[in-house]
This record gives sequence, structure tokens and C-alpha cells, in this order.
Amino acid sequence: MGSREERYLNHHELVPLAALISRELKNERMEKPTVRYGSAAQSRKGEDYFLMRTDCQRVLGNPSSSFSVFAVFDGHNGNAAAVYSRDNLLNHVLSAIPRGLGRDEWLHALPRALVAGFVKTDKEFQSRGQTSGTTATFVIVDGWTVTVASVGDSRCILDAQGGAISALTVDHRLEENVEERERVTASGGEVGRLSIFGGNEVGPLRCWPGGLCLSRSIGDMDVGEYIVPIPYVKQVKLSSAGGRLIIASDGIWDALSSDVAAKSCRGLPAELAARQVVKEALRTRGLKDDTTCIVVDIIPPDNKIQPASPPKKKHNKFRSWFFRRKSQDSSSRLSKKLSAIGIVEELFEDGSAILAERLANDDSNNQGTSGIFICAVCQVDLAPSEGISVHAGAIFSTSSIPWQGPFLCADCRNKKDAMEGKRPSGVKVA
Repeated sequence: MGSREERYLNHHELVPLAALISRELKNERMEKPTVRYGSAAQSRKGEDYFLMRTDCQRVLGNPSSSFSVFAVFDGHNGNAAAVYSRDNLLNHVLSAIPRGLGRDEWLHALPRALVAGFVKTDKEFQSRGQTSGTTATFVIVDGWTVTVASVGDSRCILDAQGGAISALTVDHRLEENVEERERVTASGGEVGRLSIFGGNEVGPLRCWPGGLCLSRSIGDMDVGEYIVPIPYVKQVKLSSAGGRLIIASDGIWDALSSDVAAKSCRGLPAELAARQVVKEALRTRGLKDDTTCIVVDIIPPDNKIQPASPPKKKHNKFRSWFFRRKSQDSSSRLSKKLSAIGIVEELFEDGSAILAERLANDDSNNQGTSGIFICAVCQVDLAPSEGISVHAGAIFSTSSIPWQGPFLCADCRNKKDAMEGKRPSGVKVA
């Protein structure tokens, strides 16, 4: 049997449930925090949707492997993209994680799986021919570890014990994000305000064609390939004191700063806190947009609150499996400051819009061992001659290294090229 077939079988090798449960119990911190959550919303356009699930399991049938998912989707130009993302994004993310992983490896796999899941959701929704789009802020809480992926301007903040507030997302508004403006224009898009009669310009900066004021979203097939679905991803580990997450659509953040939103609901249980944040936003600005808020409290076990201490850096042998690059933006510096005083440990952060960077492994010794016969985005099986290296230049490039994975199917490779400006604007990918 050839080496590629052996790798394929190893990747798909089934692990007995008893072995997985034993591994989970061995690696899992038994005293997990309690998760309490609540939501509130006021609708004006009917385009905000949200997801709250606390019954997810890394190992089916093993309650000790449970994790929670919370997400906000703010649709535009209709609600179809928001509804589709709410119903499908979680499954697409989970399908991109190799089976049989222990908890640490599973958490390390999440950032890359989130990228693949967002891109797959966008690709499949666009294949339906509908033109709506949506922001997506997607949060996974597993024990003390919080992983957030986001496109658009629905924000997630962390209100840690001691009153430190930090952003776990980056807004992808062209008006405020200089890096995204530069990316769009470098890819061949145009950024400008809406022109009205007489040559006057009004409103926020938008991407043309299409006129969308966001630079990243799911859907929006009618606004060109410069609007990408590749999420900003941040993963942090809370201290044993826990903390509160506030996840909300821009109906909240256009009215309230992160500090005001957090302070307005301190001391309230999660359900009342979510209502209070919405109430405060409506009091400040009125109901000018759909307004949705989820509050998630990560609460330490009773009588187990310990004073925060600087986190210990642990080397994990699986760390090299997955690409982990620290961005140098302001939120990264803030996280390092928080880490230094023991409030939160930053595990991963990357906001690059280049798909090859986000899917590639950083260890060449492992590049051929993970899913060599599977598309890294849509997870379809590939024949030995079908895989196209994610590292290749254009789709017809002769510089492709056939054994350097991960690999994409031709359809996902077309999507990648379009997102990276290697195809003329207006060419749609079914």
C-alpha cells in the first residue's frame, strides 16, 4: 500500500469511545466553570439572529467533553445569509476538526477549523444565488478557554474579574479599519463614499462595486470578491476568577462603548444583564437598527476562587500542528498587558485575510499527514490527482508542490483565488 493511502487510513482511523473518554478524563480539569447565559433583542428590520447551545460535545456520549457555542449574526440586504449561517456554521466548523483528538489538540485545531468553516459557509450560501450577507461573531466556550471568530462589526468583549475590559474581536468597517481599506484597494477594489447630486460625498466609506461598508462578511455575492469571509480569530484562557462575555450586534455598539456596556450590567445575572444592555442602548440611541445582545458568565466553582497569578507557559507537542501567529495590532498589545497581570492568557490571534496563511501548517514535517485526501475547506474526499496545494500561486500555476499540503478541491481553490484578487471582479464562483 502506498504511503499516501497509509496516511489516509491513519487520518480516518476510528478510536474506540472508551479510549476517547479515558483520554478526556485524564486531560480534563475536573472542576470546570459553570456557564450561565441570557439574551435580549429588539427588532427593527428582522435581520438579526443568534445561536445559543450548551449541549455540544467533543466526544459524542461523553458529558465531560461538553462545550458551549454562542453566536450573533447581523444580516443585511435580507435575512437569508444570517439564517443560513445560524443553521450551518457550527456543523461546518466541527466537520473541519480531525476526529479522535484530545481536548488540548481539539482546542489547538479550532482556529484553523473556524477559518475553514466560515469559508465553507460562505461558499455554500453563495451557490444558492442569493445576494444577502451577514456579519458573524461566533464564540466557543470550553472550560476556561474562549475562542472567538468574527467577520463584520458584531463585537464580543470580555469583562474580566477586577474590571478589566478587552475586545475579543476586530471591527471590519472600512471607515475605521485602515488595514482593511489597504487590503481592498490592493486587491483592485475601490473604497469611497456615496456620491450624490452635485458631486458631494455622504455616509461611511464603502467598497465598490456594491457599496458595502464592511470589508468581511458571509454572503454578499453581488459586491465583488474583495469582501471576504475569512474571520479574525482570537483564543484566550481565563484565570480561575472567570469573567463575562458580551456578544452583540452593532445596534448595541453604535450606541454604547465597550466600557459603558460592561458597566451598565455589572452585578446582574446574565439574563437581566442582556436586557439591561439592550435597554441602555435604546435609551441612548433609540431603535434605529436591530439590537441583539448575549451575555455569558463563566463562573468558577463554589469556594474555589483563587487570586489571579501570571499564567504559566506550557509547551504542547501538538502546538506545531496548527499555525499560530500573533498580530501586532492594538488588541494584541492589550491582551499581552492583560496576560501579564494574570487576567487572561492569550493562546492565539490572527486576522490575516490570506487563506493560504490561515490554513497552512507551520511545521513542514507534518504537512503531509493531516487530511491529504480531504479538501481543507469543504472536507470532500479528493482523488490522488485532484488536490491543489493551498500554497500554489494561481490555479494554473506550475509552481505547485504536489506533496505540500493542506490541499483544496478545484472549487474551493477558485474561491480562494477570487478572495485574493487573482480573478477579475464580477466573476462569480458557484
